[in-house]
Amino acid sequence: MIFSKKILTFFLIIVICGAIVFFFVYNKKSESKSSDMLSNSSGQKEALEETPLPVKVEKAQKGNLIIKLKSPGEAITDRKIIMKAEVAGKIKSLNAEESRHVKKGEILLEIEDEEYKLELESQEADRLRYLSEILLEKKFGEYEERSSRSGEKNILEAEKEYEKARQLFQKGLISTEEFEKKSKQYELALIESGEKKEEIRAAAKGLTQAEIRVKKAKMTLEKTKIRAPFYGIVYEIKVSLGEHVSNGSELFTLINIERIKVHAKVLESEIRKMKVGREVELTFSSYPEKSFKGTVKAISPIVNPEDKTCKVIIDVANPGEEIKPGMHVDVEIASDIYEDRLLIPQESVLVRGGRKMAFIVENGLAKWRYIQVGFENEDFVEVLEGIEEGEQVITEGHLTLAHDAKVNVIE
Repeated sequence: MIFSKKILTFFLIIVICGAIVFFFVYNKKSESKSSDMLSNSSGQKEALEETPLPVKVEKAQKGNLIIKLKSPGEAITDRKIIMKAEVAGKIKSLNAEESRHVKKGEILLEIEDEEYKLELESQEADRLRYLSEILLEKKFGEYEERSSRSGEKNILEAEKEYEKARQLFQKGLISTEEFEKKSKQYELALIESGEKKEEIRAAAKGLTQAEIRVKKAKMTLEKTKIRAPFYGIVYEIKVSLGEHVSNGSELFTLINIERIKVHAKVLESEIRKMKVGREVELTFSSYPEKSFKGTVKAISPIVNPEDKTCKVIIDVANPGEEIKPGMHVDVEIASDIYEDRLLIPQESVLVRGGRKMAFIVENGLAKWRYIQVGFENEDFVEVLEGIEEGEQVITEGHLTLAHDAKVNVIE
């Protein structure tokens, strides 16, 4: 019995010792794992902290800072004409079609012209009658000259003889009697020629009037053809083929929109900043994603007393004819231009602690810079202090950056 108790006691001692050894070994392994986990975690954290953050940059550089003035406007065209009939008659051909592009000089409409052709022929016959009368009078006058009793020469020849005699007389080469004889012959030629000249002059006057009437008849005949005065687009056709029109009847409208004028309204207080030739940026409601360029063409000398605005006229090229007269447009006009200023993008500027600052990239690190700014517009800020020309200013990825953070510049 005593022997059995000793064996049991010995066995218990062995179990307890084994348990202590097991606990000690297990605890060591757990501490080792924990240590490894902490070590791995710390390494990962350090690795994360050392990973460069991607950023985008732009160089600080000098340029012109343009302050723009915004204004509403409307597109119009000054090349628009309502074509009207200038003679009465029935339309025999109509080549104008709605929204059709036509060339300068192209015949778009014709009016029956038989009546106008007859009128031209009548006036031409009248002109020929006057012309034949003049020719007859001239021939008759020449005949009288040749058959006169003194055998004197015509007026031109007599004038030449008289001028020759006068020069000889002044030189003392002919006598007074000879010179007086030549003078009387010249005077007689003038008298005789004068009688016939009156008849010829009367006929010539009639011829002149007849020629004028012929020209008018030709012009009237030409007016039966309606031609395009310039390249343009036809619209608002108001007549039909075969229709009878009177003088002054509206036929259709022709418009050219290759160039557009925009009328903008600028406040009286801002008009001093406007200058002819300044560049203008235009955004039309119909094309919100597209920007058009224009130039200030003229500035009205009058201020509207109702809204205290002044009209500014802007010239815009419109080769694709996208801009239509009547369209609403938002106008941005360069009102002030500050030249040779150090500029950085607006998106690079941050405000921290009530002060403006920006990050620059230096040796792969983000550097915090407080800056002093001057003038600015929607796109750029003038830097007076804090950043030098040519430095890389961070524009994207800088909202949560810290000083000396590692960065990676991406395109």
